Amino acid sequence: MSYVIDRRLNGKNKSTVNRQRFLRRYKTHIKKAVEEAVGRRSITDIAGGEQISIPGRDIDEPIFHHGQGGRKTGVHPGNRDFSTGDRIPRPDGGGGGQGGSQAGDSGEGMDEFVFQITQDEFLDFMFEDLALPNLVKRHLTGTDTFKPVRAGISQQGNPSRINIVRSMRASHARRIALSGSSRRRLREATKELELLRQQQPDNLIDQKALQDEIDALQKRIDRIPFLDTFDLRYNLITKQPNPSSKAVMFCLMDVSGSMTQATKDLAKRFYILLYMFLRRNYERIEVVFIRHHTSAKEVDEEEFFYSRETGGTIVSSALRLMQQIVDERYAPGEWNIYCAQASDGDNWNDDSPICRELLLKQIMPAMQYYCYVEITPREHQALWYEYEQVTEMFSDSFAQQQIVDAGDIYPVFRKLFQKRMAT
Repeated sequence: MSYVIDRRLNGKNKSTVNRQRFLRRYKTHIKKAVEEAVGRRSITDIAGGEQISIPGRDIDEPIFHHGQGGRKTGVHPGNRDFSTGDRIPRPDGGGGGQGGSQAGDSGEGMDEFVFQITQDEFLDFMFEDLALPNLVKRHLTGTDTFKPVRAGISQQGNPSRINIVRSMRASHARRIALSGSSRRRLREATKELELLRQQQPDNLIDQKALQDEIDALQKRIDRIPFLDTFDLRYNLITKQPNPSSKAVMFCLMDVSGSMTQATKDLAKRFYILLYMFLRRNYERIEVVFIRHHTSAKEVDEEEFFYSRETGGTIVSSALRLMQQIVDERYAPGEWNIYCAQASDGDNWNDDSPICRELLLKQIMPAMQYYCYVEITPREHQALWYEYEQVTEMFSDSFAQQQIVDAGDIYPVFRKLFQKRMAT
């Protein structure tokens, strides 16, 4: 049997390179394990690492071996039970490779291969191929990121940025300009001296005069420096402002009395997933947290996830507060505005049509993307059907999904924020 050994050098981080290759190879198994882990974990440890199990049959390495071929001769022992043409009976007790219920004294197998992925690797797989839709608006105001760009050649600069080719070119041009006439006269005088020596070998006075002139011209040329500070050229690097997409995400959570503790936990799990996704993938993004029952209030992260305040249900109060904040702080012409709303769908009967009108006439024209998540195992409520009319009008920028249990959170999250192909 022949084995192929890879002896290529991978540098210092050889184990890192091998690990990344391994993760790419078993990407399907890892993504499935990550999806299952997100569904069963608690809120506090949703972002930790994970132990991945891969069936033994899937980790076999391809090998080169000698194939069957050629002409062989051999002697095989006979047997006392069968002759040529006999039919072999089926083994008793579920043979033919089937395992029985009793322990055996022979046979072999292979355990599953188990390994641990880190928190960063877990999050990379969790948020792979996800992105905020329609992130297009860019603005330079208040930008704090710059990128170095080439801005031509300068005669002054840092020695570490010297351009050798351009410096040598300038040096060559300077020497040509300063010594051009001297070199031309040197060539002429050299030819005259050779001609004089051939035609008048006894005319030593004129020969000496020409030789003195040649020596003087050569000294004049040699006095010109090969490289002068005037010749030095430097690569000019300038800092160019990097236009960054400014985005804001509004998180609207229903905390009314109809939202049970289990429903609120599901909503919090969805928002924690969204918050980790935004913080990991986008540097310049602001998150606005709004809790509402009969009235809405902008809160910080701590209060949004851990406050126990409750009450009735008027969803339009959250939409009005969001619109007010947009008018005051986030100009639609400069900001990419997003919203994620989670509710059980229960609402005051006369308020659902108001929510629809607010979305159609005021909110959605300024929105890049709006997603509504209804967390309920029951039939859809009136708010869902009102929002379906919004979906018909804004099919590219409005989406709604239903979550029944914790296992639905991650698949729904991926549907809402799946990276879209450019059109």
